[in-house]
Amino acid sequence: RADFVLAPDDRAGAEPGDLVMAEIVPGRRLGLARAKVTERLGRPDDPRALSLMTAVALGLPLTFPPEALALADAARPVVLGRREDLRGVDLVTIDGADARDFDDAVWAAADESAANPGGHTLLVAIADVAHYVAANNALDREARNRGNSVYFPDRVIPMLPEALSNDLCSLRPDGDRACLAVWMTIDRRGELKSWRFCRGLMHSRARLTYEQVQAAHDGAPDALTAPLLEPVISPLYAAYERLLEARHRRGTIELELPERRIELDAEQRMVGVGARARLASHMLIEEFMIAANVAAARELAEHQQPCLYRVHDKPDAMKLTALAEFLEHLGVPWSRTAKQPGDFTRLLERLLHLNLRTKLNALKNELMQDQQAVIRRGR
Repeated sequence: RADFVLAPDDRAGAEPGDLVMAEIVPGRRLGLARAKVTERLGRPDDPRALSLMTAVALGLPLTFPPEALALADAARPVVLGRREDLRGVDLVTIDGADARDFDDAVWAAADESAANPGGHTLLVAIADVAHYVAANNALDREARNRGNSVYFPDRVIPMLPEALSNDLCSLRPDGDRACLAVWMTIDRRGELKSWRFCRGLMHSRARLTYEQVQAAHDGAPDALTAPLLEPVISPLYAAYERLLEARHRRGTIELELPERRIELDAEQRMVGVGARARLASHMLIEEFMIAANVAAARELAEHQQPCLYRVHDKPDAMKLTALAEFLEHLGVPWSRTAKQPGDFTRLLERLLHLNLRTKLNALKNELMQDQQAVIRRGR
């Protein structure tokens, strides 16, 4: 809404026509006010400028305080010391093809204990961020201010400086990484029997994608996954199948909601919106992370440590009544009493079957009418 004077020394490398962030320089009473460029965002016709403008509009921080950057730049890889040496374990990361950081790794094997036939040993490791981010230091304060990393189609605004988020706290296969890990044992029914937490030093065997892992499991490994299929990937799926069986016995609401992704061309221009494929490899990682979270919750509860738990409350009684009345009109019997999560999954499956049956009956009637029409014409 106003014009400002920009001295050559105050442009920060910006050229005429650039989008910039600027601050008003106080102290001028007469004439145009003076401004100083604090950051160059780019050209208005540059596709990457859109995410920057969005970040600015939302008030997202685009730079880190100097003291936080200094701490991140001074960070160094850890040595083994008193950590548990996990470098001999074939831990791998499994993420999306467009993932920019890798913060969890998994491994599994059949339990060799005679007391647990058909059981499995699982290992889940996450980056040991707390090793580098001490309580209330500049990195911790900035991370609390940001709350989380923000992902755009063409960039990420990280919660921690890139020296940590993309390097020392990213479980890449190019070096040893500090991690917090949990060893877990499940029985042949997929029930968690025991667990043990440790701080370790790991070395990822490979950075894998969901599509790679699924293709390898389905019989089409590539050069990277072929040598990992038997020793690493197959045991992961075997353990996942046990965890999935336990999930089904518990009864959970199964909602397959497609995730969308922005498709960009080589110049980072949007060319479309596509649905991400929902693969068993996605669910494998989900089940491993759920098991690790359950172990963490039980560990904290046993040691009477304060913790936030996410609890799904019972369905609202009025909403259950409204649902039952609606289903009655469809001819689907449904009790109005409180339900378990698995009951809703079974209801969805029943509705799916009813829908398929209705379509099949309609198709059958259509075929019969066509057949009768042919007979009449033949007469």
